[in-house]
Amino acid sequence: MTTSTRGASKVPAVLVLEDGRIFRGRAYGAVGVTFGEAVFSTGMTGYQETLTDPSYHRQVVVMTAPHVGNTGVNDEDPESKQIWVAGYVVRDPARVPSNWRSRRSLDEELRNQGVVGISGIDTRALTRHLRERGAMRVGIFSGNALPDEGTMLTEVRQAPEMKGADLSAEVATKEAYVVPAIGEKKFTVAAVDLGIKGMTPHRMAERGIEVHVLPATATVEDVYAVNPDGVFFSNGPGDPATADHAVSVMQGVLERRTPLFGICFGNQILGRSLGFGTYKLKYGHRGINQPVQDRTTGKVEVTAHNHGFAVDAPLDKVSDTPYGRAEVSHVCLNDNVVEGLQLLDQPAFSVQYHPEAAAGPHDAAYLFDRFVSLMEGQRA
Repeated sequence: MTTSTRGASKVPAVLVLEDGRIFRGRAYGAVGVTFGEAVFSTGMTGYQETLTDPSYHRQVVVMTAPHVGNTGVNDEDPESKQIWVAGYVVRDPARVPSNWRSRRSLDEELRNQGVVGISGIDTRALTRHLRERGAMRVGIFSGNALPDEGTMLTEVRQAPEMKGADLSAEVATKEAYVVPAIGEKKFTVAAVDLGIKGMTPHRMAERGIEVHVLPATATVEDVYAVNPDGVFFSNGPGDPATADHAVSVMQGVLERRTPLFGICFGNQILGRSLGFGTYKLKYGHRGINQPVQDRTTGKVEVTAHNHGFAVDAPLDKVSDTPYGRAEVSHVCLNDNVVEGLQLLDQPAFSVQYHPEAAAGPHDAAYLFDRFVSLMEGQRA
């Protein structure tokens, strides 16, 4: 539960990790209590896109960049209709936003949407702690009547964990909608919304694709009711081990050999659909500066990430699956985590990162062109 108040920078706040580590600072955004999984993001820009990315649902985001809020908040850059993070942690919030598009301060936007945050803590120390100990449950408590440390720690440890969490339906659209093609319509794509970002259908629309965005609960019949040339599975929050429905729908698409593209959560769904397992990363990949190699070309890309789970697939061989041969197409150069999959005997591929990259690098934008090429090939 949260309450909004002005002048929150003078209100005391406490961040409590489930292993007992405590940081004391000042309230930032709404005043109250919140719980989630503590994760850190290494992006120096794009905080508005991060906050509104549905993939961050039930996560408390720690910003490694020390100065946050410089450009305020505008009405053009949100990736969805609301802020999804469970809490926000910054070191030095900007006192006054400065940007010609700014409509209000970040602090004000957090208050307006009831997002509890904390500022004035050593985010570098907190990030190093999470790198060593791993992502974990956390609580932020703010206000003039704070509980004692023992009570706060007990409440944090009673909060739900991210492992085993089934969250896609909580953030996905409830009703189907259409994003029209920009210019001449060339293809129709059914996009299963597992937590889709607004820039993703826009990137497809730029390439002449009419995108039918469907709820996470969509069936195979719903997908093919739009007569798609291709099917897309989006990013989203939660543990892919819980996503049995999405896996079933994707397997239905693979059986029909329709061109298929998945990103982030969609990559994990493809992994599961092919028979691979998934596992939780120690602290995940989050930020807009992650190096990934496209093994099909040898090219190294700087990419945008937000994932705490990964696909467990062999890097050194082609695997036989119920839908033909599959291989790892992309790999993270920091830790060799699987960052992409592709089928060799039918038109299907996925990547673990975000090629729409808003805000962020555009190195991976070619992946949308690769999806178009698959649909062109299938039509031919």
